[in-house]
Amino acid sequence: MRRLATALVLVSQLACGQQAKTLDEEVKTLYRNTVPVMQKDELEALKAKHASVVLLDSRSEEEYKVSHISGATFVDYSSFKPKQLKQLNVNDTIVVYCSVGYRSERVGEQLQKAGFKHVYNLYGGIFNWKNKGGTVVNTKNQPTEQVHTYNYNWSKFLEKGEKVY
Repeated sequence: MRRLATALVLVSQLACGQQAKTLDEEVKTLYRNTVPVMQKDELEALKAKHASVVLLDSRSEEEYKVSHISGATFVDYSSFKPKQLKQLNVNDTIVVYCSVGYRSERVGEQLQKAGFKHVYNLYGGIFNWKNKGGTVVNTKNQPTEQVHTYNYNWSKFLEKGEKVY
């Protein structure tokens, strides 16, 4: 229901010529703030310290195959169930991301309900990661500029990199 409401708000904004101007403004309308966010710099600092961080990409397989953050494990938002992650401990630090953070917040909520204690939503998703200079890799684990933007309308929030639909 919330997804439909969000879509209707976006359509009405487009029809009236009132588009969200920045990713930050869009994020404010999408997030429920039920899962703590982690900023790009915080994630990079954890990875640099070799801290044990589980990174989950909750986009579609098509999006993941175009590019993803290095070390991320694919978990499809549309079919995700926490029991898929049997190998994880409830005390592991888990950072979930998608394009902008809506889908990953839903996955994060499921993880919290399943008892995981340290779950974070990567603020602004892969778009913000790339916009702030983060590296993404392709299926061969090679750096790429390509980022799947979910669809044309969402592509306006990706400021850096090559947009793929």
